[in-house]
Order: sequence, then structure tokens, then C-alpha cells
Amino acid sequence: MIDDGPQEASATTTAEPDPAPATLAEPRELRDPAELRALAHPVRLAILELLITNGPSTATELAEQLGDESPANCSWHLRQLNRYGFIEEAGTGPGRQRRWRVIPQPTSFGPTSDDTPELTHAIDAADEVMLGREIAVLRAWQSTRRDEPEQWRDASFALNSHAWLTADEMAAFQTEFKELLARHSIPQADRLDPATRPAGARHVRLVTWLIPHQPVHSPGPDPDHPERVTPRNTEDR
Repeated sequence: MIDDGPQEASATTTAEPDPAPATLAEPRELRDPAELRALAHPVRLAILELLITNGPSTATELAEQLGDESPANCSWHLRQLNRYGFIEEAGTGPGRQRRWRVIPQPTSFGPTSDDTPELTHAIDAADEVMLGREIAVLRAWQSTRRDEPEQWRDASFALNSHAWLTADEMAAFQTEFKELLARHSIPQADRLDPATRPAGARHVRLVTWLIPHQPVHSPGPDPDHPERVTPRNTEDR
């Protein structure tokens, strides 16, 4: 059934306990443009982050935390995220409103040689929204980091590095990096439940990219004069 827009949540007076936390699902590659469009929305990204940070929540609770969204609008966004498999129901909260939680599942997406125009557009749109979100969060941290406890300032970091690698070396780096990330991130799926987190634990985020600096056919350095760049062939044809 197609969801046709925001609807108010029902209201009664009792609450049911949440079901047992979900286990880690198999990795999921997003290849459906509709799935990617469901993510390419700043409010939905913010809702996902709040569910990760605070655990299962109702539309009303999320609206209060967001500050500028109504419970009805949050309920609609939650149903879209549920429809495409990013969140699931987690019992009921006050007024018997449905609680929702993130499905602990590694997801990935990216361009391939056989993408359709629709998929290409959906991938680019999701990339743009997610990058914008990460930049906004980084800027917020930079503006408040001096107010953070010293131990958190010292533990946080930002790195910038340049290297000269072959495609195979880049692929090897990616594999090693993902293994490192898996050791520290994926085993923590149970920490989506705030009750299971160590005392003092905070939601932290890691954003990284490893990309070629120049197009594959960019001019290279002049071996006799490294400070110069070998010009492209500009002969008339």
C-alpha cells in the first residue's frame, strides 16, 4: 500500500515493553533507486541519527528532539524508513504510539559500470545529502570543541594525508581499513540499546574517503623539472 502523507499517531494511555533487540543483519548493498531516495532526505538522516543515539523512540519523542518537525511529519518519515527496511517497530511508548529502532545492518552503495540513469541520479543525490550532513556535524563540533572535556578533545582527531598509490594499493588499503572498522564498530550492534552501553560512552562518528587527486589522464611531472607539469598534446586535429 502506498503511503500518501503524514498522519497523526493514535493515542491511548498504556505502553508495552519493547521486543528483544534485533541481531546484526547481513550487509546490504543498496541498488534500488527508491531505497536511496528514502535516505536522501535531511530529516530522515536526522531521525536515523537520533534513533542510533537515543535508542527506540516514538514520533512524538523524535519531534521534540528535532524541534522543528511535527509528530505527524516524523511519523510519515518513520514509515518511509520502515518501508525500505532501515528501521523496525520496537513495541509501543506513551499513548501506545509505536516505537521505532534502527535495524543494525551494514549498508553500502556506490556507482558501478551498469548503473541506470535513475540509479545514478539516486546515488548522487544520497551522496550529496549525506556529505552535507557530515560537513554540518563537523562544523558544529569545531564550533563547540573548546567546551568539551579535555579527554574527549584529545581522543578526537582529524587527519589529512597525501600518497602515491596504485589502484591495487588503494584497494588493499580499503580492505585493511574496513577490517579495522569492523573490529571496532560492527561488534557494537548491541549498543544500539542505551542500557547496554558502557558508562560514559558517546555516539561518535568516523567519516573518511580515499580518492585519486587527479583524473586518470592528467598530465604528470616533467622528469627533468619536477616543479613543472608536462603539457597535454594540443596539436590540431
